[in-house]
Amino acid sequence: MYRAISILIAAAVATVFAISASAQEVRIARQFSMGYLQFNVMEHEKLLEKHAAALGLTDVRITWATFNGPDAMNNALISDSIDIVAGGVPGLVTLWARTKGTANEVKGISALSSQPFLMNTREERIKSIADLKDSDRIAVPAVKVSVQAVALQMAAAKMFGQANYGKYDPLTVSMSPPDATIALLAGSGEVNNVFSVPPFQFQQLDKPGVRTVLNSFDIMDGPHTFTCAWTSARFREKNPVLYKALITALKEATDIVDKDRRKAASYWIEDVKSKLPLEKVTAVISGPQVRWTMAPENTMKFASFMASVGSIKEAPKAWKDMFFPEVHDLNGT
Repeated sequence: MYRAISILIAAAVATVFAISASAQEVRIARQFSMGYLQFNVMEHEKLLEKHAAALGLTDVRITWATFNGPDAMNNALISDSIDIVAGGVPGLVTLWARTKGTANEVKGISALSSQPFLMNTREERIKSIADLKDSDRIAVPAVKVSVQAVALQMAAAKMFGQANYGKYDPLTVSMSPPDATIALLAGSGEVNNVFSVPPFQFQQLDKPGVRTVLNSFDIMDGPHTFTCAWTSARFREKNPVLYKALITALKEATDIVDKDRRKAASYWIEDVKSKLPLEKVTAVISGPQVRWTMAPENTMKFASFMASVGSIKEAPKAWKDMFFPEVHDLNGT
């Protein structure tokens, strides 16, 4: 009798474990831009669910959120209200440095894309950032902490010396890329420059009189990672099978974006309810300076600069310090 009861209890425990193991929710956040196409593909084609099911996790549910800027997104990750986030490299660098060696340690999952972001102006007198005046205003997704804000600091340091890296910080204002584009194109209001993201930066350039005065590739002296994804060591360690499925899903999504830009463009249009023509979006994500890759590129330049100006206490010794081992075999920098 006792043996029968033991068998029943063991079966019940196994059933409960199976249910808890299979019923998992993953909360993923991204920001405004066309830098997260792998997520769009994953969402539409249910790639994470597919690869999780192949590994025995039959009931994975995914919720998606959109943030404007890294601060709120990183706070959501630390507070455990979001599991996976994505954005510009400085957002990862900041949280990696803040959590290094703690129970809440955060590292990168992978890069998503390498592509430039542009600073556009509607002022004829502004030929470069050297022409900016105290009365000018530059819209960025988030002052001081967004990848655009950090890149502007790097540009100022490059032009005026390291001590002047914050020269243009007082000119920046926080504004979402869609709102910043509206403000620039309206021609009224204080915002007359926008350090933006694709596709909004190209929408701005469609208007006569708007032109580019700064390209992030020029600041970095070459290509760099634009967007990447990161998570906590806690999430990765608690969900090893799910994390394995995530890496596989990201690899498949990256392959799909590379092979069928038109399909990826259509997914993005549907997700953000964009009115841009499919041909326009496809052209943007297929640009000559755009690469969809999981390999981090020039991430150490961001980290080294941020350490040199005191934004973080210490720079990593190598890019692999900031990323989990699953991408260490890639040719990153």
